[in-house]
This record gives sequence, C-alpha cells and structure tokens, in this order.
Amino acid sequence: MNAGAVTRKRRRILGRRSRWTPHSRASYNGHAFRPIRGTANHKSGMAPQRTTTLTAETRSRVAVVYTSAPTVLSDVARVMRLAGYTDALPRDVETVLKINISWQRYYPACSTTPWQLEGVIRTLRQDGYEKLLPAQNGTVVVDSHEGEIGNKHKAVLDKYGLKSLHLTDKDVPWVDYKPKGELLVLDKVFPEGIKIPEALIGKNIIHLPTLKTHVFTTTTGAMKNAFGGLLGYRRHWTHSVIHETLVDLLTIQKEIHPGIFAVMDGTIAGDGPGPRAMRPHVKNLLLASADQVAIDAVAAKLMGFDPLSLKFIRLAHERGLGCGDVSRIEVVGMDISDINFGFRGDEDTFASRGQKLIYWGPLKPFEKLLLRTPIVPWSFFASNVYYNYFWYPLLGRKRVKQALQTEWGKLFQSY
Repeated sequence: MNAGAVTRKRRRILGRRSRWTPHSRASYNGHAFRPIRGTANHKSGMAPQRTTTLTAETRSRVAVVYTSAPTVLSDVARVMRLAGYTDALPRDVETVLKINISWQRYYPACSTTPWQLEGVIRTLRQDGYEKLLPAQNGTVVVDSHEGEIGNKHKAVLDKYGLKSLHLTDKDVPWVDYKPKGELLVLDKVFPEGIKIPEALIGKNIIHLPTLKTHVFTTTTGAMKNAFGGLLGYRRHWTHSVIHETLVDLLTIQKEIHPGIFAVMDGTIAGDGPGPRAMRPHVKNLLLASADQVAIDAVAAKLMGFDPLSLKFIRLAHERGLGCGDVSRIEVVGMDISDINFGFRGDEDTFASRGQKLIYWGPLKPFEKLLLRTPIVPWSFFASNVYYNYFWYPLLGRKRVKQALQTEWGKLFQSY
C-alpha cells in the first residue's frame, strides 16, 4: 500500500468520511458498533476549525500520531519525542506518572490504558529517566487500589518494578500550600488553606489522560487530570466552579513542578456523559505535549468542539498558562485539519442531572447542606448504586463486551 492510500485509509477511520473496514470495526453507538460520521460543523453549531499549517517558531507544539495495537508501545515513544518531551522534563529530577482512574472497573476510554502507561515507562527508561513515581488517587466513589488492578495498571508497574503511591491513602502527607500566583476560586472554596500532596512538590509530572467528554467540562484531559492529584476527598466542593478550579490547579502545577508533560490516549475515545457512562469509539490516536492547555485544545478540536468555547481552556489561554487557540498551535505527526469526530457535549446521566441541580440549579441554596455536612455520604451512596448496580449492568457491560472484541480490547486482556 502506498503512502497516499495509507493516508486516505486513516482519514476514513478518523474523520467524517468514516466507513467500515476490518481494522476500524470499532465505534459503539447505541446498540451496535458502527462508525461515527462527523460533520464540518459540530451539532451545536460551532464553527469549523482553521487549518493546522503553522510557521511561527514560538508556538506550542502538540504531537498527534496514528497507532495500532501491534505498534502502540513504539508509537508512544514516537509521539513523546515528536512533542519534545526531553526538553520539557529535566532528567535529574524524579518524574511522577499521574495515572487517571475514573472507575475501578475497566471501561473503554474511562481510565489510563495499560499500553499508555507501559509505553511512557518504557520510553522514559530508554531515554535515561530512572526515577519514576506512579501516582494514583482515589475518590469518594472509586478505590484506587481496586482500580489499578481492574484497569491493569498494577500488572504494568509490577513488570517494571514500580509501585504506586496512592495519594489519598491516610499515611500520605498533605501540606499547606500558598500559591504565589493569583487564584480565581480555590482560595475562596478553601479559605482555611489549600493542601496538596507533599510527594508531588519539586518533581516532574506526566499526566496520562484519555480522550473523552465530561458532563461538567464538556471535555476532559490533561488539565483535569490534576484535579485528582492536587485535591483530596473534598474536591467535589469545587464542582460548581470547576472551570476556574482547573485553571487554578494549572497555576499551582507551574509553581511546584520543574517540568510538566502529558500523553493522551485516544486509541478508544469516549463520547457522551463522561467520564464513565460514555459510548466508546476506536480512533487509534495518541497525543502528547508539554502545553497542557494546547493538548486539551487539540483534543477538543478532534472531538468536534471549538476549544475556546470551553471555559477552562479559554480562561487558561487568557491567563497565559498555555495556548488554547488551535490556529496558533504547531501540530506535528499528522494533519488533523479535516478530523471531526462529531462528539456531543450536552448529555447527562440521571446522576449528573441531580448534581447539576445542586451545583447550578434550583437546589443551589442547599449545596453546602447536601455536600459539605455529615449527611454528604448520601450522595456517594447514590452515585455508587447508580453506576455500579444500575447503569453498568443495564448498558455498560454490553459495551465492554463489544469493546473487548476490538484489537484494543484483545490487547487489554493480554496484560
């Protein structure tokens, strides 16, 4: 197959001209796997993105590469090196691998994939980064110890002789931190002071998000991956100001980390009411960048959104924390100008509808009572019951079964 034919095939898989091929039999939508046909404009009427042909030397760089299950480990190395990760991360500093766990069970596009984690570890070791610290965080509804087993992270870490630091374990010290930069909301949400894990201070960090949508932020990626790492079990206090919170967290990251990088897995992308109840779609992509705003902006563009219409990207861009304007980002590795997945950002689950009533709806006056007092466990119980005992048996299990028949599902089972 010549180069032109390969390019056309990739565009058919990735973009709006998608058609069935044996290699791309991947996207779950409704009750059967079928391709996603994006359009020039997103369903919400957002304008099409401008070309990614760039010339300015000072522009942020995001690498995007096409991958497959047999080549994914070497492709992770390629995307990291294309994005210039060794320029962003000092070798003489310990590097934290911030793993994303959004569910303790495996669900496609939900959490860091084992090949994403392994590819990053292998590349770092090859390039002389010896001091690595995998970091997990639990939530009020997700046990990170169970999650690293269910998502095959522990299998990868055991292979390379590494052990996770579970940031929300009781024996992990959190210390008071007073940011030097101006904050938008965190100092008001936590007037008694902001606490962060002591183990993260002074270390490089590599975020390992997946390409997916989210009920609160429309998309989620590198910037939101810090949400679990830098905020403890009271992080739900910030949901009503989630966009501003993500910007504040990036401000803090730039103060405490010598180097910041992200490798995003888009082998299977998630569309719908994420971060859990999504429709999985195989997209065979990997992204990487030292600019957390830029990688989230490119990911949003791929999903079909105008990045600067997303508040957390726009605010971070305006505050100079990174570049959210895709026309000013140097995209290397492949041409993404015609790719539009046509994902939706306006769907909710029964659980998220209830949350939005509390955060932004008529129940707002009762937010503190419902979510910041001793009666708060009701919400954790309700979320656990809904996702694990209702939604997953009704819809999720079927989607996982379908996804496990793809090349990525088979690769997951091999770990």
